[in-house]
Parts: sequence; C-alpha cells; structure tokens
Amino acid sequence: MVEDHAEQLTTGLIADLKQNPRTPEYRKFSDEELYRRVFSVYHDLGNWLGSEAANQVETHYSALGRRRAEESVPLSEVIYALIRTKTRLFEYVRRAGLFDSVVDLYQLQEFRRLVDSFFDQAIYYTARAYERELALAPDRESRTAQA
Repeated sequence: MVEDHAEQLTTGLIADLKQNPRTPEYRKFSDEELYRRVFSVYHDLGNWLGSEAANQVETHYSALGRRRAEESVPLSEVIYALIRTKTRLFEYVRRAGLFDSVVDLYQLQEFRRLVDSFFDQAIYYTARAYERELALAPDRESRTAQA
C-alpha cells in the first residue's frame, strides 16, 4: 500500500527536509540524492515491517548512521529526518483516506504499531552507528597521519 504512494511521499519529504529549520544540513544534498535515499525507505517499507527483516534494518540504518557521521550531519538532524519520514507517512495515510472502514481502522492500528517499531529500530541503529563512527574517527586520523 505505502509502496504505491512512495513517489508522493518522497517528494513531500524532500521539500520538508530542505525547508525545515531543524534540518539545515540536508540542504547541502542534491534533490536527486535525497530522492534516492528517501524513495527506498518508502518503497521498501512493506518488506521491512516483517520480523524476518530485522537484520536488514540493522544493516541499512547502521550504514546510514556511519555515512551521516562521515558527512558531518549532526545526529539531531539525522534523527529528526527519520522522525519526519515517519510523521509524513502517517499524515499522508490520514489525508489520503487509505483506511476508511472499521476493518481498516484495526489494520491502521496494526500498521501504526509496526511502523512505530520499525522507526524506533531505525533511529536506534542509526544513532548507535553514528556514535561508533565518531568514536573511531580519532583512531583513523592518527593512523592516517602516521602512514
């Protein structure tokens, strides 16, 4: 369901991140780069909501955390961008009326629980990898200087 609306979700989030005063570092990324990164989240979300995808979530968001640390994007902005990704998804689902019957209401509650859990994990793995990358940075710099 979300996958079918990934295009609209992606373009809306990019505009948000580029204009939001809480994410100024995201303005340095091209729209194409942000599109690629954001689209994959929305497009692949259905696959990642299953419990068997936990290792993929850890791998993907750990890589994201390391990359953002290397790019010197403040961790607070990275976390806020993930929060906005989730919030815009829920706003879109509500506005689009994708759930409109009583049965759909139950599905919406379950969907929200799964998405909340997914983004909680994504934020955790991103922050953990980001912090580890920062902790390793001085060691890398000293090895580079010695070489």
